[in-house]
Amino acid sequence: MLNERVICAGFGGQGVMLIGQLISYAGMLENREVSWLPSYGPEMRGGTANCSVMVSEKPIGSPVITDDATAAIIMNLPSLAKFEKDVEPGGRLLINSSLIEKKATRDDLQVYYIPANELAVELGNSRVSNMVMLGAYLELTKIVSIESVMKALKKIFGPAKEHLMPVNEDALRKGAAAVRQ
Repeated sequence: MLNERVICAGFGGQGVMLIGQLISYAGMLENREVSWLPSYGPEMRGGTANCSVMVSEKPIGSPVITDDATAAIIMNLPSLAKFEKDVEPGGRLLINSSLIEKKATRDDLQVYYIPANELAVELGNSRVSNMVMLGAYLELTKIVSIESVMKALKKIFGPAKEHLMPVNEDALRKGAAAVRQ
């Protein structure tokens, strides 16, 4: 039974809220129950930002994730320090190894080190590191399809940013390939 609880965390401006929104919107497109709970630090851009996302086949009673996240997508070191403890044993921890040299401290998690910033630069757009991380997460969980995420992204971006769709799809696929190897 599908009951995924993921924490997305990083600095403001790294796109962690977009990751959460895309998972939620894609889940809705696939007729799943979803919740998205954003949390911003006081500085917004450059400050801390995280969100909790749930995707389930059953109704969701509360959007709050305490210490039972099935996964965490971590974009920076302060977020690793804060949220590693909140992933349940056996859960997945995806770490942006481009910005985090430290290794996970727990040995009861499935840990993936993804050089998201380097992979984004390879695509010619350093701003799609969040999409690389999302692609890796989607490959590991199959929670929603890349196609549904792209439909959600098109809705969020609107016509003004439609030219960014191809690089974002490439980033999703590059992230997926990074954890397949």
